[in-house]
Amino acid sequence: MEWTIDFISQEDFKKHVKNTIKHYGTKLVSYDVKKFNRNFIDPVKMIFDKAVYGEDWETIIANEIFRQRDKSNTNEIGYFHQRIFNYIEHCRVPDNGKEGGWDVIYESPEGYVLDNGNEVAKVCVELKNKHNTMNSSSAGKTYMKMQNQLLHDDNCVCFLVEAIAARSQNIIWQTTVDGQKVSHNRIRRVSIDRFYEIVTGQSDAFYQICKVLPEIVKEVIDEGDELAVPKDKVYEEIKRVADGFEGTSENMGMILAMYMLGFSTYNEFDCIADKNTNID
Repeated sequence: MEWTIDFISQEDFKKHVKNTIKHYGTKLVSYDVKKFNRNFIDPVKMIFDKAVYGEDWETIIANEIFRQRDKSNTNEIGYFHQRIFNYIEHCRVPDNGKEGGWDVIYESPEGYVLDNGNEVAKVCVELKNKHNTMNSSSAGKTYMKMQNQLLHDDNCVCFLVEAIAARSQNIIWQTTVDGQKVSHNRIRRVSIDRFYEIVTGQSDAFYQICKVLPEIVKEVIDEGDELAVPKDKVYEEIKRVADGFEGTSENMGMILAMYMLGFSTYNEFDCIADKNTNID
């Protein structure tokens, strides 16, 4: 592909994507029934889901596997959004707990110009994935952290940068601390596209990243190396149990097999389980 982005090299971006995928870690491990049922699947819910959503059993099972994996993927996406700034000029990502515990710090010779025309040398960033992930307590603590930064450094501005913001914005952050509404011109709420614009000088910088991302992810996956797309075998293993219920239809066999995930020792279910030679 022709690389037209000038604020990060193709090599660096590809390396960052690869490192992000590596951070998926154990979530890339393939699922079998034992792992699938580790937190005890609710068979009744699965039966309702299949009927209400009109999906086949293979899709319902695949969706549940995806849900289980996705519960802990936020950290990996946070890694992607944060660590990419290591590769962008004038930005740095401090080690955990260092430099005030900020996620990203931006310092440019040109500085950052506030709405009132004043200029500051440094932008300290708290980065969040979604705009609705902070409760009032968390928001209050973050705001007080920013207030403290301004008390000790009057040549900076603090940003709450949101990857998934309600809208594209760079506004004064208005929130509530200890029951009082607070705001400050140098404490701001900024969508990630606007932050990219500030650090690169290009209004479409985040769009450029999003545009090339799918192809680079595919390249990294296709190249293989130590990265492996999981090959789940949950459906096949449940189907094998379903086939062991002789004299039942295919769908009823799958229903009974799903029941076995949670109810195999329950009254009467245990008798049905004992007759199925495909249940280990």
